[in-house]
Amino acid sequence: MPVTVVRPAVAGLGASVRRLRQGCDRVPFDWRADRAHTQAMISTKRLFLAVALSVCAAGPAGAQSGLYPLPSDPGGITANKGDRADRLDRPRAPSADERRASRLDRMFDELARATTKERADRIAGHILRRMTASGSDTVDLLMNRAAVAMRRKDYGLALDLLDGVVRLKPDFAEGWNRRATVNFLAGDYGRSIADIEQTLKLEPRHWGALVGLSVIMVSMDQKAAAVDVMTRALEIHPFLEDTRDRRDRFKLEVDGSAA
Repeated sequence: MPVTVVRPAVAGLGASVRRLRQGCDRVPFDWRADRAHTQAMISTKRLFLAVALSVCAAGPAGAQSGLYPLPSDPGGITANKGDRADRLDRPRAPSADERRASRLDRMFDELARATTKERADRIAGHILRRMTASGSDTVDLLMNRAAVAMRRKDYGLALDLLDGVVRLKPDFAEGWNRRATVNFLAGDYGRSIADIEQTLKLEPRHWGALVGLSVIMVSMDQKAAAVDVMTRALEIHPFLEDTRDRRDRFKLEVDGSAA
């Protein structure tokens, strides 16, 4: 909740004092006028000046009499300034999105350092659950219906649903990855690669997108590039056993042909 900084109306008081002084300065002094009139003018000027000085000198006492509000803290002005400085110096609390991103970063670090397949699979499961959570009930519904259409091999319907996903939430990496998968299954490699590129732009550590890209590269006889992509996927998830086997096999082919 935003904090409202309450400041005493010092600025307004200063302006009032200046107006009083200006008013005093504008009083004409004509020593040639009637003596009684002149004395009355002098008294008026002295009265204005006395009021102004008494207001300025009143301090906390004047505040207690209702001239201008002060906090209940006797050192309110200083305390408010100090509190404001403390708030400016205080580090900004991370947002919910920043906290989620930080947790995801830690999980990816743990996945890369995993020493057993069981631990790697467990961490990968947590990461996938986070990456497939869109934060939108509508997008989640479209994703679920697209998954059903994919199982039925109704790729046209799946693409229509996933088109809606990427329009509604263009920063949702898994929406692009799922559409890339459907385009691949439908034989449209060009659109699949474009969707994979968008997926990796949003989440460069998406090992599923990297593996999918390597499959397309192999099918297009770009095995050397596919080996590099599979190596990158294994750096992220070191226990992708099928990917490791394929990478090692194609690497032998590439090295042999290069020799």
